[in-house]
Amino acid sequence: MTAARPQVLVVDDEPQIRKFLRLGLESHGYAVLEAATADAALRAAVAAQPELVVLDLGLPDREGFEVLGALREWSRVPVIVLSVRSREDEKVRAFELGADDYVVKPFGMAELLARIKTALRRRVEGEAPMPVFRVGALEVDLVRRLVRVDGAEVRLSPKQYRLLQILVTHAGKVVTHRQLLNDIWGAAHRDDVQYLRVFIRKLRSRLEADPARPRYLLTELGVGYRLRSPDQLAGPP
Repeated sequence: MTAARPQVLVVDDEPQIRKFLRLGLESHGYAVLEAATADAALRAAVAAQPELVVLDLGLPDREGFEVLGALREWSRVPVIVLSVRSREDEKVRAFELGADDYVVKPFGMAELLARIKTALRRRVEGEAPMPVFRVGALEVDLVRRLVRVDGAEVRLSPKQYRLLQILVTHAGKVVTHRQLLNDIWGAAHRDDVQYLRVFIRKLRSRLEADPARPRYLLTELGVGYRLRSPDQLAGPP
């Protein structure tokens, strides 16, 4: 598989959805491999080593969550969950199992393509972020531990900086409430979501021109937070 035609594994038990995705993805330069069951998906992932997986959760033989968990035992391939399920607890579960993104059906092809582009860009760059992260007027120098907005240095507390550092490391992806609380305050505070909300508001007041309408640090309701990546700032949120 050449870099010009990254291969996407589409896992969905509905033939019409697979056809729609195949036509849309192939028209934008992707090669498409299909699987209708969990077992077929895992076999294809091992044999073909695709650059990205689009995964439905409602599969006939096993839950898509099981496929995601099995993949994450040996692979860091980007996985975008594409499902009719919109419950917050299921989104949280998907992200905590290692999903890179979650798109609810019905969906627009333009939105899905933008999210695929972001996931593939992150894969090329690797999990380690660039030494200096820039999105819009926000600049985070991870080596020098400096934060600037419009060129002016912004002073953050150690925990505020740690929170921003985690979000920069996962820019473009949703980081769940529990992941942030556990990483910053420890397992005993994994359920202190209200405290995290207050903390996020304070961080936004330092980084955003209009904290009530954040441009960079976005809320994924009931799930967590996402720092926009540069390409997401230019395209759909």
